Amino acid sequence: MAELEQRGDRAPAPSAWEYESAPESREIVKLEERYGLFIGGEFVQPRSGEYYETLDPSSEETLAEIPQAAPEDVAIAVKAAREAFTDGWSAATPAERAKYLFRIARILQERSREFAVLESLNGGKPIRESRDVDLPLAAAHFFYYAGWADKLEYAFPHRQPKPLGVAGQIIPWNFPLLMLAWKIAPALAAGNTVVLKPAETTPLSALLFCDVLRQAELPPGVVNIVTGDGATGAALVKAEVDKIAFTGSTEVGKAIQRELAGSCKKLTLELGGKAANIIFDDCALDQAVEGIVNGIYFNQGHVCCAGSRLLVQESIYEPLIEKLKRRLTTLRVGDPLDKNTDVGAINSRQQLEKIEELVAAGQEEGAEIYQPPCRLPEKGYWFAPTVFTNVAQSYRIAQEEIFGPVLSVLTFRTPDEAVEKANNTPYGLSAGVWTEKGSRILWMAQRLEAGVIWANTYNRFDPASPFGGYKESGFGREGGRHGLEPYLDFDGAEAFGG
Repeated sequence: MAELEQRGDRAPAPSAWEYESAPESREIVKLEERYGLFIGGEFVQPRSGEYYETLDPSSEETLAEIPQAAPEDVAIAVKAAREAFTDGWSAATPAERAKYLFRIARILQERSREFAVLESLNGGKPIRESRDVDLPLAAAHFFYYAGWADKLEYAFPHRQPKPLGVAGQIIPWNFPLLMLAWKIAPALAAGNTVVLKPAETTPLSALLFCDVLRQAELPPGVVNIVTGDGATGAALVKAEVDKIAFTGSTEVGKAIQRELAGSCKKLTLELGGKAANIIFDDCALDQAVEGIVNGIYFNQGHVCCAGSRLLVQESIYEPLIEKLKRRLTTLRVGDPLDKNTDVGAINSRQQLEKIEELVAAGQEEGAEIYQPPCRLPEKGYWFAPTVFTNVAQSYRIAQEEIFGPVLSVLTFRTPDEAVEKANNTPYGLSAGVWTEKGSRILWMAQRLEAGVIWANTYNRFDPASPFGGYKESGFGREGGRHGLEPYLDFDGAEAFGG
């Protein structure tokens, strides 16, 4: 503890807190030097013979060699999934499918420490977040959809739900295991088989998940994992699958929608966001400050629903900004495997360069930047928590998704103005409202163009609650009963997101 300062006749109080490092052990995770593609229940080498390196973004250390799946590899994976679908998975009893989902959920719980370390090692997020958020939620999604597997006729009465067939799924790098769970759990519960492509920079969680499938004795071909860059994803979109589920950038989502236009493939998209976190003058101010920090600095801001635009009522602007800046000085930036770390490493050099470019644009346009004093590690990809004030609606930092630990602060006077500013974006994924008045929360929720609206909290997730957006944030829902519907056919009726 730092040296103490005297406060009159009271007991001495610490002037600052110093934390000893408390790193989680890397030894719990055993990595292969080179991985294969998981097709038909076993690892196979890519037909292309090509591999690339995946890194630890906190140190730029090479972790493993990952196969680059070519279009012929994707076709083989889809064929294996189709055979598994027709040879028994689609005809398996719902209780049988539920059994496998329950097994997967329990194994994830048993191996949660191993997966948490790997998530932080390959993705850069703090181990506290991997351990306390990502892993419990991933297991919870498998538990939740295991419960639905034998109740589909009750979830959708008088509609006779049937599985679609083979689902192609493409997930992003910000929540590798959680996004895998969001995609695979409802697909299997509905009776489909899966070909999943993890993100290029964070494939290791999905490859370790293949061992969970082995432990659970899931029939070969029901879940297949193909790795690679965007070309692999494009090949999956063009392959003979019955549905595409994509989470990622709006630009890629638009390209996928254009590719599938006129086809019979069903599609759901969960894309970018530029969420407004709206603070009214009657809120619990200290609670709101914690919600702001959680809303934008959680996972280094690598969150599609991050509260990256802060809308503050003018009468509390100054005290709130003062409290926020003081809170930022307590955030610890550093080793993702250190249990004391609050803000970890940026996922890749490419993403760091994008953040730096948009921050520079904000300064050039006239916004005032604040970054707390913090020492960034010399190696790896790092960016200090950042707040911009005096931001105009037209600034790029107020319109474009930065996907980093950067907050843009704007002000408003009335609820109507708050709604107008919050909706002044091409995105519509999420929003937050902070006020003590329940009536105001409901009034705002009716008018905000966002798929998810949090009240007096932020970034709260539950497998029973549907998640998704409007406008350029995509369409379709994941989570809840709504998350099952895109993976089902209904007596010739079009499923949601079709």
